Amino acid sequence: MVQQVTPETTIEVIYPESDGQPMADNTEQFAWIVKIKENLEILFASQADVFIAGDLFWYPVKGSPNIKQAPDTMVVFGRPKIKRGSYLQWDEDNIPPQVVFEILSPGKTLKEMTKKLQFYQRYGVEEYYIYDPAKNDLNGLLRSRDSFEVIEEMNGWVSPRFGMRFTLTPDTLEIFSTTGQKFLSPVEIDQLREQERQRAERECQAKEAALEELEKERNRYQELLAKVKEKGIDTDNF
Repeated sequence: MVQQVTPETTIEVIYPESDGQPMADNTEQFAWIVKIKENLEILFASQADVFIAGDLFWYPVKGSPNIKQAPDTMVVFGRPKIKRGSYLQWDEDNIPPQVVFEILSPGKTLKEMTKKLQFYQRYGVEEYYIYDPAKNDLNGLLRSRDSFEVIEEMNGWVSPRFGMRFTLTPDTLEIFSTTGQKFLSPVEIDQLREQERQRAERECQAKEAALEELEKERNRYQELLAKVKEKGIDTDNF
């Protein structure tokens, strides 16, 4: 009797794209996540190989769906700007996010933040920034070989990867790009856009007024010439 061998069944591993939890615990935390994420998108808009995401699950180990984190904002240099349901590192040339931002809220416990720090340290993050809007407190960690070192002075710190500068005022955190452009909220960006539109409109109106005045002067000059000719005066040398 011939024994039949049943082929092994490959079990598909599911990597969830959502945990059902809200992106932020409060409006201020959400506003900061949006500000940082969207300003980074603007900053690197012309670079096709810089991927930026907010609250996206990152799975660093294939076959281990329980090993994951969803940074408030993460930046990956060397990966294309394409749509993703999650960041599966083994499908991304095994490139981990190099820079991660977390915005603290009352709902984030010390235990949770410790786990995140250990995760980011273990799986290759180079720069890790943590901002607490309620306390206006910014902390940063920088990779040194296989571990993180605390950045002792964050006020005025310039990111090695971004070239961005962090400034702590008495009231808030300000972030500046390499060109000195300040990170703004969507409302502030829209206000600047409107101010620029109004400025361009004023310039256009001023130019039109100047052209009208020039046309009036030209007409007055032609009228003057016509009157001079009527009196028989040679205008060829005018």
